[in-house]
Amino acid sequence: MKLFISADIEGTTGITLWDETENGHPRYAYFQQQMSKEVAAACEGAMEAGCDDILIKDAHDSACNLIPSMLPEEVRVFRGWGSDIMSMMAGLERGYDGVFFTGYHSAAGMDTNPLSHTMNTRNNYVKINGLIAPELMINSLTAAYLGVPVRLVTGDQGLCDWMKAINPNIETVAVSEGRGRGSISIHPNKALCLIREAAARAMRKDAADCMFPLPDHFKVEISFKDHYRAKNGSSYPGVLQTGPASVEYEADDWWDVLRMLNFVL
Repeated sequence: MKLFISADIEGTTGITLWDETENGHPRYAYFQQQMSKEVAAACEGAMEAGCDDILIKDAHDSACNLIPSMLPEEVRVFRGWGSDIMSMMAGLERGYDGVFFTGYHSAAGMDTNPLSHTMNTRNNYVKINGLIAPELMINSLTAAYLGVPVRLVTGDQGLCDWMKAINPNIETVAVSEGRGRGSISIHPNKALCLIREAAARAMRKDAADCMFPLPDHFKVEISFKDHYRAKNGSSYPGVLQTGPASVEYEADDWWDVLRMLNFVL
């Protein structure tokens, strides 16, 4: 079985502050290790269930956060950015048996993670078909577009609840709960055990039960923090400026939406 893992960091156990996610800050090294441990635990659970081909996309900031020596020897790691519209999903192709999302976080416009954001910190929210869209939604739609089921999500409680509301068959592991500018986390070692167990369960599920719904039409709304970003975004073909700091875009093909997000968001 082939598995793709997209690994972020703001939903890693214990993370509360931005400097804990940024290379060069004193607290980063600890959470870099915890991020790597959680990805390793997800790999171990998947391998226990028979997965023998795992590609991991390091998907935070520089995309060079994971410590390769802390991961199982059988995996491959995509470090750095692929410079294409796949972004955090670069490397995923049709034919994979599943996708895991580790260390993921709530969206801009959600109050369930002190570091809530969507792709960057320049927007108030991104909506897709009227629904606040976390990075998880954008990347799950990419998986669905390629016919690959989403099997596991780890991160904050708000994001896990969001995914369960859309497809309760997808395994989730909530490692923290946002409370204003703070968060309450479980013990980091307990997180590893829960992730390992959930990963094994996830790979044993029927693929059809774990598909993320793919709409026939997409309406994207973006509210920027700075008004000039809306004016700039309206230069992209098909993007309409709907307010001083907001734009809209509609398409039937998800690939067109990804291309627009790459240039406008």
